[in-house]
Amino acid sequence: MLELRNAAKMVGADYHIYPTDLVLERGTLNVLLGPTLSGKTSLMRLMAGLDRPTEGSVHFDGADVTGMPVQKRKVAMVYQQFINYPALTVYENIASPMRISGKDAAAIDRDVRKAAELLKLTPYLDRTPLNLSGGQQQRTALARALVKNASLVLMDEPLANLDYKLREELREELPKIFAQSGAIFVYATTEPSEALLLGGNTATLNAGRITQFGPTIEVYRRPVDLATAGIFADPPLNAIEVTKSGPLFVRPGGGTLPVPAHLSTVPNGPVTIAFHPHHLGLAPQTGDAARLQARTLVSEITGSESFVHLDYDGVRWVMLAHGIHDIDPDMEIEAFLDTRHMMAFGADGQAIATVGKV
Repeated sequence: MLELRNAAKMVGADYHIYPTDLVLERGTLNVLLGPTLSGKTSLMRLMAGLDRPTEGSVHFDGADVTGMPVQKRKVAMVYQQFINYPALTVYENIASPMRISGKDAAAIDRDVRKAAELLKLTPYLDRTPLNLSGGQQQRTALARALVKNASLVLMDEPLANLDYKLREELREELPKIFAQSGAIFVYATTEPSEALLLGGNTATLNAGRITQFGPTIEVYRRPVDLATAGIFADPPLNAIEVTKSGPLFVRPGGGTLPVPAHLSTVPNGPVTIAFHPHHLGLAPQTGDAARLQARTLVSEITGSESFVHLDYDGVRWVMLAHGIHDIDPDMEIEAFLDTRHMMAFGADGQAIATVGKV
């Protein structure tokens, strides 16, 4: 078990990581989700022992390891910027941590070939890194971490440099590998979709603070505050400030939205409602859909889907519409909001009511 006890990291007078309490159990996959500069890498450096916390302590399996250097810990790390030994073959790069630990040759050969097969590296085992593509070099670094038999494996956006097809394959395979190892895995990403696919637990980070930690799907469905809901949304979360008045949410200009049943207990008064772009469409997704008028700003066609940017009562929203929709700017259109998925947040940003479905 890895435990951060009020651990913080300051640079000068500024907190890079605010005082943090966090417990990660063995055999678990833990995703650090947040935008660039939210503190993901800084937090992993504290976990690994690359940095010492300015305040608080780090414990592993009950022992205080706060001052223990990374070389004395059973830690493996994989970065977006791959690191390999340029003079060694792919085979020897993968085998290197096992050779250092004294593992016998037969076991090394078995584990190297197993990792190479998983990561599509078998044809390249006799090559040196300089004769590989960037994606192949990253896979070599990832394979070396997987065979190290570390108690803590830290991965800082490790799939970012891989092509789409391989990224998707590895996202599906990695949770299976993690579940079998008994190690603690920490995986940093900026992509909410990647966190959802990997599963496990997720800690959302915002400006050096963990805003929420728990089972990934629970954090997504039931964010504790507006900041967490925004971190777990790509395209960006749609939000609007309204006043609840009985069965209606009312805008200052007089526009209204119906209050769905799951938000009926929200007190009357100012509130921010929010929802994901895929719950706003050009056609009703359910009988609970609210019909509204909006003005188009721009449409982005991605292939099977289109992102339509809208102006609704002076607020910019994004709608995810299935299919190709090349809609001209500055058009008045009808949009349909699935109100079952609306979330409500108070003036302090804290969740008043969330939803049970995605």
